[in-house]
Amino acid sequence: MEGIIDEPRVNEQIRISPVRLIAEDGEQVGVVAIDTARERAADVELDLVEVAPQARPPVVKIMDWGKFKYEQQRKAREARKNQHHVEVKEVQLRPRTDDHDFDVKLKRARRFLSDGNVVRIVVRYRGRELRRPEVGIAMMDRAIEKLGDVARVEHRSNSIEGRRLLAMLEPDVPD
Repeated sequence: MEGIIDEPRVNEQIRISPVRLIAEDGEQVGVVAIDTARERAADVELDLVEVAPQARPPVVKIMDWGKFKYEQQRKAREARKNQHHVEVKEVQLRPRTDDHDFDVKLKRARRFLSDGNVVRIVVRYRGRELRRPEVGIAMMDRAIEKLGDVARVEHRSNSIEGRRLLAMLEPDVPD
């Protein structure tokens, strides 16, 4: 599980007395001794759960603890199901990439962006291509310009790092 989950104290774990009691139907009973609150919960065969431990006196509620925990887990599962995981997709170019290949790779990058993914454009240099870095920089500028209608530049390196020139593009969401 991710992180530490602080669960509220239940039944015998609650030590502080007096407490502010809320009945199972949501009605406020008032400030009562902890033993009275436990007895009242036992009479209706439900649990006593501390819902606001920071308050003075602490607030406790009579509820079905198992059902409450199940509902929380179900809501968390639904929230995880509806999340969109952003992936980083990569499109690799070379300074000598031909126009048709360039268009095919940009078409793929455009599809990645429309799916909501971040696209990393990499221009890789090999051998003597490093003698004319402006060719790769021009190719990167052209790629960014052509994708400008669907993406915005998140990060761009203006210098060659190792033998690579990088740019990160994220989908442009209209405000």
